[in-house]
Amino acid sequence: MAGSSVEADERSAADEAHERRWRTIRRRAVVGYALVLVIFIVTVGVPEDREGLLLWILAALGIRCLGRGWASFRRVLIDWLPFTAVLIAYDYTRGIADNLGIATHVIEPAHADMWLFHGVLPTYWLQQHLFVPGHPRWYDAVVTLVYTSHFLVTPIAAVILWVRNRQRWVGFITRIIVLSLAGLLTYVLYPMAPPWYAARAGLIEPVRRISSVGWQVLGLNHAGSVLAGAQASVNAVAAMPSLHTATATLIALYFIPRAPWWGKILLACYPLLMGLALVYSGEHYVLDLLFGYVYAVVVMVVVGAGERWWAGRRRHRQTLSPGAVSQS
Repeated sequence: MAGSSVEADERSAADEAHERRWRTIRRRAVVGYALVLVIFIVTVGVPEDREGLLLWILAALGIRCLGRGWASFRRVLIDWLPFTAVLIAYDYTRGIADNLGIATHVIEPAHADMWLFHGVLPTYWLQQHLFVPGHPRWYDAVVTLVYTSHFLVTPIAAVILWVRNRQRWVGFITRIIVLSLAGLLTYVLYPMAPPWYAARAGLIEPVRRISSVGWQVLGLNHAGSVLAGAQASVNAVAAMPSLHTATATLIALYFIPRAPWWGKILLACYPLLMGLALVYSGEHYVLDLLFGYVYAVVVMVVVGAGERWWAGRRRHRQTLSPGAVSQS
């Protein structure tokens, strides 16, 4: 008995030493990862494409799996690859409306905004009063950072949820996918151009696309050129609804219930700041924002109702046939 107890203690000590060693390795890997990511953002730009973001996410989650066996890595791939595949498919099908012969709505949304604001186009008014060509101000940097946060906040929130609570991660990802698909369907059925597009066509007052101008204030001109290049490759008639606004609203609604008081304030301000940044920078009309807010609320309500229905159905099945459910 004494011998077996000693062996158990030795195994426990060895396991503890093994875990300490791997914990140290993981911490160093996190520091290295953060350093490489900062250098990448400064020299190349914020990763915005799905494939690039997937690689960064898998690298981050892979660090967490170090020393925990291949099963941990396998769980990461099983959870994240299908989700990312759906969003990549969404990216590649956003321009499908261009091949369907559906007329692009260019001037109608401008008329709608001017009707809402008594003949004033909000984007034009904001740029006339705030934007100084060739001399970007500090708030231009804020606008750029808020705009760019769209590409980072969702994957960061998803990673944190996956690490802490996989069930909540599933709920969050489900809402993001449903929102993306709803936006895609709308882009196909109602292709609509943003303000900068209408301005280039000479249909409204001069409006600039200035969402990347703020990088100049931050001394990251290369990041601005990368963002501008990425913008040039996306579907220009996918403005209704604003998924930037819709996603920011969905994130706020999903996290507010469990956030501390200061977190609730920040989350509530996020969709409003995103909307203001989008209108000022010429990316969206106010009309797009309003539909984005509505889409986010509808997705939250519909998916929430679906989750409650599914949970009730499972409870009902367990009541009727607990043995069959446990075997399955």
